[in-house]
Amino acid sequence: MTGGGLLVAGTTSDAGKSVVTAGICRWLVRQGVKVAPFKAQNMSLNSFVTKEGAEIGRAQAMQAQACRVEPTALMNPVLLKPGGERSSQVVLLGKPVGELSARGYHGGRQQQLLGTVLDCLEQLRGTYDAVICEGAGSPAEINLRRTDIVNMGIARGAGLPVLVVGDIDRGGVFASFFGTVALLSREDQECVAGFLVNKFRGDVSLLEPGLDMLQGLTGRRTYGVLPFRHGLGIDEEDGLRVSLRGTVRESVVAPPVGEDVLRVAVCAVPLMSNFTDVDALAAEPGVVVRFVDRPEELADADLVIVPGTRGTVRALEWLRERGLAGALVRRAAEQRPVLGICGGFQMLGEHIEDDVESRRGHVEGLGILPVRVRFAREKTLTRPAGEALGELVEGYEIHHGVAEVTGGEPFLDGCRVGQTWGTHWHGSLEADGFRRAFLREVAAAAGRRFVPAPDTSFAALREEQLDRLGDLIEQHADTDALWRLIESGAPRGLPFIPPGAPA
Repeated sequence: MTGGGLLVAGTTSDAGKSVVTAGICRWLVRQGVKVAPFKAQNMSLNSFVTKEGAEIGRAQAMQAQACRVEPTALMNPVLLKPGGERSSQVVLLGKPVGELSARGYHGGRQQQLLGTVLDCLEQLRGTYDAVICEGAGSPAEINLRRTDIVNMGIARGAGLPVLVVGDIDRGGVFASFFGTVALLSREDQECVAGFLVNKFRGDVSLLEPGLDMLQGLTGRRTYGVLPFRHGLGIDEEDGLRVSLRGTVRESVVAPPVGEDVLRVAVCAVPLMSNFTDVDALAAEPGVVVRFVDRPEELADADLVIVPGTRGTVRALEWLRERGLAGALVRRAAEQRPVLGICGGFQMLGEHIEDDVESRRGHVEGLGILPVRVRFAREKTLTRPAGEALGELVEGYEIHHGVAEVTGGEPFLDGCRVGQTWGTHWHGSLEADGFRRAFLREVAAAAGRRFVPAPDTSFAALREEQLDRLGDLIEQHADTDALWRLIESGAPRGLPFIPPGAPA
């Protein structure tokens, strides 16, 4: 028997599809429903490695946690990792299969993948009571409709009802809802069941006349109005966000336990990947995290992080162009803390041999760590575990660069020289004991009277956030109607053809 399903689409990118999908998943699992997330195609540099060694988007891994299930490649069969403005690495069922230009992908390759993604969705629906699917961008991207496999293409192919999410905080949400439906073909319109308003501030009663008018115009109801809440954008697909205690822009920091705060500067390198690594630091009371792109911004930082990137050689050139490379070398010589993660670790080394990613051959690194890197065609995708600073650590690796460590003290899979650390392990800072031990070392080296909070649990904070998302759905959506929609697993909308719409 095939389980129920729903596609959560959005009027725009960043309308809230990822968090609404996670919220619906957490609400359902709390009702005893066996549920799984799904996104046919994801474009993101924030990715995760499943237990079977498959690479998927971090948003789907987060949604799987909302469902209280292990993430698998079935939940995100196609992942696109941009390598520049015109091309992306295509990851299919968790493994890279090559680089394609946008024209090449949308010109034929994408449509060929429709059967694969539908098969993955069918397998999930055969295992779970319900599968909550996330769309991408907007379903009304009519220039791409012919090859679409993530919005109306998957809705039509799998017979899913579509809930369209709109961000009212941006303004123009009624026009966005109306325009989204109006631009769809008659067949696509029949899949659209209704709307969900996201990020509303104020008195809902003032919005209700507009919702009634929208229903009169489109024949579709609104399933809920979710209020604006700070700090709910966990594991974003893109954008520089620090999510559990707030955002970079909001600079929300819990008071420190000790006398001082600890300042962390993250170099905002091009094609930054897995910047969610710093979320665990931002979750610590008294730790201020900011993204920087100028050398003078490193001056007052107690710790500088050089993060991962999809373009290591390009990012290294960027560091040099900006003057950040010299600042990092001076900082390391002064025994001031620096942490390189994945691509950042590689840049801190002596040299890079790259005939895979940039095809630039031999490139000199910053020379801070005794490491030589060679890019292999086969990508490393693992979930390592070990010990560092006397604490147990787990992480995940996603990289083409193979590091040969020729000196220094061992540190995870990398090394440490003085107050400079380097590792390929993403997610290591989520280990509470290790994170606290690392911050104590940083604080001592920086001369700060900073004390890590003894009881901060990153896993518990994440669970708390997921429960907050579930609460939003439970308290502010018509859950009875939403469940009927999901349980039916079939389109409910009526045709709506305004003048000038495609037939």
